[in-house]
Amino acid sequence: MSDLFQKFNKSMGPLGKWASIAEGYFVFPKLEGKISNRMNFNGKEVITWSVNDYLGLSNHPEVRKIDSEAADEYGSAYPMGARMMSGHTSMHEKLENQLADFVNKESAYVLNFGYQGILSIVDTLVSKNDVIVYDVDAHACIVDGVRLHLGKRFTFKHNDIESLVINLKRAEKIVEKTGGGILVISEGVFGMRGEQGKIKEIVKLKNEYNFRLLVDDAHGFGTLGETGSGVGEEQGVMDEIDVYFATFAKSMASTGAFVAGSKQVIKFLKYNMRSQMFAKSLQMQLVVGALKRLEILRNEPNHKAKLWDNVEMLQNGLKDNGFDIGKTQSCVTPVFLKGEVPEAMVLVKDLREKYNIFCSIVVYPVIPKGLILLRLIPTATHTVEDIKETLNSFSEIREKLVGGYYKKLSEKFKAD
Repeated sequence: MSDLFQKFNKSMGPLGKWASIAEGYFVFPKLEGKISNRMNFNGKEVITWSVNDYLGLSNHPEVRKIDSEAADEYGSAYPMGARMMSGHTSMHEKLENQLADFVNKESAYVLNFGYQGILSIVDTLVSKNDVIVYDVDAHACIVDGVRLHLGKRFTFKHNDIESLVINLKRAEKIVEKTGGGILVISEGVFGMRGEQGKIKEIVKLKNEYNFRLLVDDAHGFGTLGETGSGVGEEQGVMDEIDVYFATFAKSMASTGAFVAGSKQVIKFLKYNMRSQMFAKSLQMQLVVGALKRLEILRNEPNHKAKLWDNVEMLQNGLKDNGFDIGKTQSCVTPVFLKGEVPEAMVLVKDLREKYNIFCSIVVYPVIPKGLILLRLIPTATHTVEDIKETLNSFSEIREKLVGGYYKKLSEKFKAD
């Protein structure tokens, strides 16, 4: 028998093995200053492409004002206790009613966190007799929720309807024996590559297969659809989404989340979601702040319009310059390059130190070996100058990468 921690000496995991040379710079970096298109990193100003403040609401004057007033009035503790016991307020109900109306659902329930929320929703909706069928590229929060499931679960190939059908047929055979049901899970927007989930195509299968659909629309809420209510509005199928989930951490520039659906479903979740039943209620200052953000989202479409002006300029500019941005159908802008992890580290350091550009780097095991993904998040606060400067810089770093400049420099990087 060995000590529980002994295995850590042998392996810190696929990302942890780079900790000694990556931490504090490539991972766990410190972006400082006011959330904006330009922030401070490592002692100097950089163009920031790694903050999910899509609509620029984090520093909207009315948002900052209401946040300050709510903190002054309520502090950070009220209400104390879980919603079921002592943490329920009329303001929570008001926010839930407005969110339900905005996404055209009967009812909504406010959650403390996005990751914790969707994980718990998945766990609560299914029993051991049910089967989950979910997109293989689903976010980690969905995967962790599925891991809690005591019944069968199948993945279908990313956005592949034929693969989904094959797995629905497998699921049907199982529930015919168990008497359970089928839950299909997709994302509204897949956060790494920016593709929209094929929600319209998925709901068409309801005519042939008996399943319910859960959509995680963290990146679509506030950015997609005519009013910004998300992927369901964008694809014209909101009524067919049985359980709709979104977070406040992106377009709303805050903390928290919500789930919306029929009154029956939401009531069941309220009385059975362990992560909410046994956790402190979302603080009042965040609830009040979310109400103001939702008001702005509904009444000031100029923020979303400016966001999409920037998205189109950035993505069109990248494509015109021969960059591979995949199949993005959203604000998320991936740039795919060929290279290994050490090369990626040198490349990103060059971007940050010489070109003053800060973007997220994604490498194996999140994406396949041999690829580097530079993930850009345009916001309404970015300027034409930011975009032009970034396009020019990306052209230069690509030339260096193709010419072997980063490969030569990367030879000094060795994993632990």
